[in-house]
Amino acid sequence: MVVEVDELNDETVDRLFHALADATRRDILRRCVRGELSVSRLAEAYPMSFAAVQKHVAVLERAGLVSKQRSGREQLVRTDPDAVGRARQALDELESAWRGRVDRMARLLAEDPGRQEPEEPGIAAPGAPGTEENDTPEGSRR
Repeated sequence: MVVEVDELNDETVDRLFHALADATRRDILRRCVRGELSVSRLAEAYPMSFAAVQKHVAVLERAGLVSKQRSGREQLVRTDPDAVGRARQALDELESAWRGRVDRMARLLAEDPGRQEPEEPGIAAPGAPGTEENDTPEGSRR
C-alpha cells in the first residue's frame, strides 16, 4: 500500500500512529531501516510466535511504513524512505494548528482593554493581605 504525503486524512493518520504506538512495531521498523529482512529473521528476535510477528508487519504495511516483497520462499520486509516523514507531517500540521490558536488567543488578550496584567510571583498588589496598607488593625489609622 502506497500512501501519498498529501493524503494525510484522519484514517491515514490513525493507521500511522496506531502502528507506531507499539514498541515491537517500532523495533521492527528500526531494524528494517538498516536493511531489508525476512519475516522469519525478524521473528527470531522476539519472544512471540511467527504469526504474531507477521501480524505486526501487516499493521506496519497497512500504515504504509513498510512493504513486503516475495523472494523465493521468504517475504522480505523493507521500509519506505518517506514513511516517518508522513508521521512528521501529521505532527507538524497539528503543531501548526495549535500554534495558530495560541497566537490568536495572545492577540485577543493583547487587544482586550479591560484585561489586567498578571502580577509577578511574590509581589502582592496594593491593599492585598500581607501588605503594609492592609496590616493595620481594622478601624485604626496610621
